[in-house]
Amino acid sequence: MKKMDQEKDKSFTAFNRRTMNEILRTWKKIISKTRIAVTGKFDPDLSGGDEEHIREKIRECVFAKGGEVSGRSRSVELGEIYLDLSKEGRRKFMKVLARDFDIDNRKVNGLIRDFQEAEDEESRIKAEMELSKALIPPRVKLLKQFNTLPNGFKFLIDFRAGLLPIKGSDPYLKKLDKDLGNILSSWFDIGLLDLREITWQSPASLLEKLIEYEAVHEIRSWADLKNRLDSDRHCFAFFHNKMPDEPLIFVEVALVNEISGAIQKLLDEEAATIKPEEADTAIFYSISAAQRGLSGVNLGNFLIKRVITELSKQYKNLKHFATLSPIPYFRKWLDPLLFLGDESILTALEIKILRHKTGNINAAIGLLTLLNSPWSSDHELSKLLKPILMRLCAHYLLYERKEDKAFDPVTNFHLTNGARIEHLNWVGDLSEKGMKQSAGIMANYYYDLPDIERNHELYITESHINAAKAVRKWLKK
Repeated sequence: MKKMDQEKDKSFTAFNRRTMNEILRTWKKIISKTRIAVTGKFDPDLSGGDEEHIREKIRECVFAKGGEVSGRSRSVELGEIYLDLSKEGRRKFMKVLARDFDIDNRKVNGLIRDFQEAEDEESRIKAEMELSKALIPPRVKLLKQFNTLPNGFKFLIDFRAGLLPIKGSDPYLKKLDKDLGNILSSWFDIGLLDLREITWQSPASLLEKLIEYEAVHEIRSWADLKNRLDSDRHCFAFFHNKMPDEPLIFVEVALVNEISGAIQKLLDEEAATIKPEEADTAIFYSISAAQRGLSGVNLGNFLIKRVITELSKQYKNLKHFATLSPIPYFRKWLDPLLFLGDESILTALEIKILRHKTGNINAAIGLLTLLNSPWSSDHELSKLLKPILMRLCAHYLLYERKEDKAFDPVTNFHLTNGARIEHLNWVGDLSEKGMKQSAGIMANYYYDLPDIERNHELYITESHINAAKAVRKWLKK
């Protein structure tokens, strides 16, 4: 009897807990509805019942009937709600959009059966067209509607920029990102972009954006920026007519004599200015994507080729077009191997030299210790490390792959464009960032106009990396 009473108490407690949870959920919905009705605002975190109300708002935009004006009005309202949300609220918004407005799997499966069982060509084509339509998630309609917002183009780009860091391995968020990427790619066809030069006379608001968006070599001051826009310097950017004041991607170019090997010299504000008509080389020393939401939309390769064409027209004296580029993943590849004490990446002579210099029985760990010290200010130590690191870097660029492409993203970018690896430059970037990324080593990628297409085809189809003898010679050290 006592056991039965205990079971009843447990059951009653569980019932009470369920009842209270239902009451709390109801109260939250009532509070949410009251707040929205009175203030017209959602909780920034979409707490309580606000997440369900967002779901209803999205449903109204995606499925509600009505003309273009009413549809535009609903999407504008929803866009304004999104902009007022907190980081957490936006994350919830994206999850609702991704999970609840995906394709209808049951409908798709039915159409697949219709397609497979079609008895004649007309029925098969009809099923195929219906299936194609069903494979487009309903949310795509809303994403396209967002383009009707004030500054809707930028809204979508920033929306995707907010999605990229949170999508992780969530399959629904990854599909949402794919939808956005496809939409943006279709709107950023190269034929729709304007190439413009940015000069010191450009609006201050645009110059401020150069400072903000520069991703390769930080612009330290207005004086630094003015130096980068001097008479022997150029900056070109792509713009879209729907975002006329927002650069999409820009490249900085120095007109010099001979291929540059050190970024410190190019950015030296005290260096003498040369006459552009006396220069024989254009050095592309920084290319920065200004809109994170356009990640994966390939604009850089078109930009460099267009700028080469423009400079060739403007300066007949230019004979060489090359980059001075970072090698951002070199130490990301090298350091873990050294940390694990992997001596297989070193030659017998290098192992002997490093053991003797560091006193460490494991040469790989000894090398990592040296790399994490201020070695660049020690002339003898720098001289000792040069052949070791230059050989490792040449091996990294030429042989380390991600699938069938170069492991380093900058290398892959320029090889895809049809360039060749021309030089490796010792202590080319002594900045803190340069030392952490590549032990200060920089690379020149050379754009030989007659060979660009051939290099591009060989790399894309056969994964062939074209590198000059000056690069390959380091492998023999």
